Amino acid sequence: MNIFEKFIDYIAWLSAWLFCVAGFMLSYEVIARYFFLSPTIWAAELSQISLIYGTLLAMPWALKARKHIQINLVINQLSKTNKKFINIFIMIILIIFSAYVMIYGFDIFYDSLIRGRTTGSLLNLPSWIAELSVPFCFLLLLIQSFIEIFKLLQNIEPPESDH
Repeated sequence: MNIFEKFIDYIAWLSAWLFCVAGFMLSYEVIARYFFLSPTIWAAELSQISLIYGTLLAMPWALKARKHIQINLVINQLSKTNKKFINIFIMIILIIFSAYVMIYGFDIFYDSLIRGRTTGSLLNLPSWIAELSVPFCFLLLLIQSFIEIFKLLQNIEPPESDH
C-alpha cells in the first residue's frame, strides 16, 4: 500500500510536469506561428496528449489527497460511523465505475492497436497512444479506491479537504 501511494505521488508530479510541457509546447506553437509564420505539425497534438495524460494521471492522487469535489455541508453533519460508511459506499461506486471505464477503455485501445488506427493529423500518431491513458489511469484509480476502503476499515482518517 505504501509503495503504491508513493508511486501515485510520483505520478502526480509527472502529471504536473505534463501540464507544464503542454504549456511550453503551445507557447512555442503560438510564437512560431504568429511571429515567424512557421507553424509546427507536432505542438498541438503532443500538447493534447500531454493534457490527456496529465489530467487522467492526477485522478488517483486527487482521491488519495481528497482533492476531489465533496459536499462537506452534508458530510460534516454526520457521525464518524456514518461518514465512514458513506465513504466506503462512494469508494465501491468508484470501483465499479473505474472497472467499467477500464474494461471498455481497454477494448477501444486494443481495437486501435490491432487495426493500426491513427489520428489523421499531419503528425499522424497511432490513436492508441492517447487511448491507452484511459484503461491505465482508471486501473490506478481503481487500485487507489481499494486502498482507501482498506484505510477506512482500519480507521485511518482520510485527509481533510481544504476547499
